[in-house]
Amino acid sequence: MTETWLSLEAGEVVEWEASPRLMRAAPAVAISLALVAAAIGGSLIVDRLALGLLAIAPLPGTYAYLRVTNTRFVLTNRALYRKSGILGIDVRTVELDRVQNSTSSQGILGTAFGYGSVVVDVAGGVDLRLFDIYDPDEVRADIERLVGRSDDIPGTLEQWQSVREELRAIRRELDGQPK
Repeated sequence: MTETWLSLEAGEVVEWEASPRLMRAAPAVAISLALVAAAIGGSLIVDRLALGLLAIAPLPGTYAYLRVTNTRFVLTNRALYRKSGILGIDVRTVELDRVQNSTSSQGILGTAFGYGSVVVDVAGGVDLRLFDIYDPDEVRADIERLVGRSDDIPGTLEQWQSVREELRAIRRELDGQPK
């Protein structure tokens, strides 16, 4: 990986990486366009001082765009990273052995268009949220797989029946019951 903000340890392999969806910046871009229209309309109808609004009109859209494009999420076989920041860089690292739980969620639009969020619960720390990512259920499954958990019950049915019979035999011995 050529990212200067991410220094991987020996043997650490990138399993997944993404950025938030660019559509996350759309509302702020729409606000900027509305401000530009208001500035031009205001200068023509009311006063030429309204053209001063043109200087600040692009700021909301530019900020939102830069915020989205400067956010990265990286999952390796050892840790989960979130990089954010426009002027400075803030990197949050969560070692996978500190992950207690993870959940994924999708709203109505997220379900329709295949995006959502994943929240990672961290032992003794602040939770980490991966927002506006595509396929959040798959990302959550990757995290759980790397943490070493799965939703499957370990062992076969026959093994669990054998365990049950052993426990019943122990209980009969303790209670003094005949076989």
